[in-house]
Amino acid sequence: MPPDVVRYPLHRTTLANGLQVVVSPDPSVPVVAVNLWFDVGSRDEQPGRTGLAHLFEHLMFEGSAQVAAGEHLAAVQAVGGSANATTWFDRTNYFETVPTGALDLALWLEAERLGSLRLTQETLDNQRDVVMEEKRQRYDNVPYGDVLIHLVELTFPADHPYGHPTIGSMADLVAADLADVRSFFATHYAPDNAVLTLVGDVDPADAVARVERTLGRLPAAGRPRRSPTPGLPPLAGVPRREVAARVPSDAAYLAWRLPARDSRHFDAAELALAVLGGGQTSRLHRRLVRTDEVAEGAGASATGLIAGTSTGFAHARALPGVAAEALEEAMLAEVTRLVDEGPEPAEVDRAKAQFEREWLSDLARLDSRADLFGCYATLHGDPGEVNERLDQVRSIEPDAVAAAARMYLRPEQRAVLTYRKER
Repeated sequence: MPPDVVRYPLHRTTLANGLQVVVSPDPSVPVVAVNLWFDVGSRDEQPGRTGLAHLFEHLMFEGSAQVAAGEHLAAVQAVGGSANATTWFDRTNYFETVPTGALDLALWLEAERLGSLRLTQETLDNQRDVVMEEKRQRYDNVPYGDVLIHLVELTFPADHPYGHPTIGSMADLVAADLADVRSFFATHYAPDNAVLTLVGDVDPADAVARVERTLGRLPAAGRPRRSPTPGLPPLAGVPRREVAARVPSDAAYLAWRLPARDSRHFDAAELALAVLGGGQTSRLHRRLVRTDEVAEGAGASATGLIAGTSTGFAHARALPGVAAEALEEAMLAEVTRLVDEGPEPAEVDRAKAQFEREWLSDLARLDSRADLFGCYATLHGDPGEVNERLDQVRSIEPDAVAAAARMYLRPEQRAVLTYRKER
């Protein structure tokens, strides 16, 4: 084993009610990260009822039988901890970081809202308004804020599980009633559809016993069954969308379909995109920012998704007076060169080094380490892959990166989104 490879201890068990529990002890500080992943995201929403997965990110803080609205956060903060939640296409997760002595509190709070969440017309109306205001502030009234909405619609068919953004449709949220919300909760929010990860100053056997006393008493609901989602073919015909908006300058985005995140092909394509646009040594930054001086910034990245198809993006934001066409032309030149010639070995080495730096930085923090274990347990079926991830990426050769670029990043397989500055 190379000396720089990190291996974290893992203890994994499944309770009688189906809750998966992953414990990774680390006594370096008297803190424990509590991370609860639910295997539900916006891909599980039904047509006409989008936005419910994200809505629950808010509803879960509205109180339960023994916890008033807002008290979950207040109780965690009172002991010096922090708590939050996030929603994505493939999952929803809730997390706290607390002093070790407050572990029972964190587990009890999670069990309370999972077992007796307060779902009333009042909480629905209140948090629906909060989500609609969030969309106005984060998507509608921010320059380029709706870029993800447009790229999702360009990349996926409307009826695909990833065919709508996580924020959902505001019309769908308005149409959702209390019965819809309660049904969504009963279907997806159960211990047998969740992974609980504890990382920090805990003893595995003691930690599992504490989980048994709190979350272990909750009943299973029957894990929801999904129909398999086949991978989509590459985009064809170069679909385009142009947006005229109050933005500082023109911008251009390219998008491709990639394979699912749990495949070697995705890893190789992600490295190809890192060569193309990952950081200031990448091809796009050198070409558009330094050499041609047409962009204030340029880059590329991959978004790994689990249901058959992921996405890759390249983007550039113009300097004043530069049109989006100039950005697209320069980006396409670099994409074509990468597809035709492949990457240099040194470029692949830099991309791997960048991945390693970011990966190890995430693992250095208890909260993000717990999140990674939850992610790999939920989406890949094995939290132990976290310990193997560096080896997986290191083993990808430049020829595999070149092959992935030829297969997935061809110019004719792209979608194009441009922003025009209103004048």
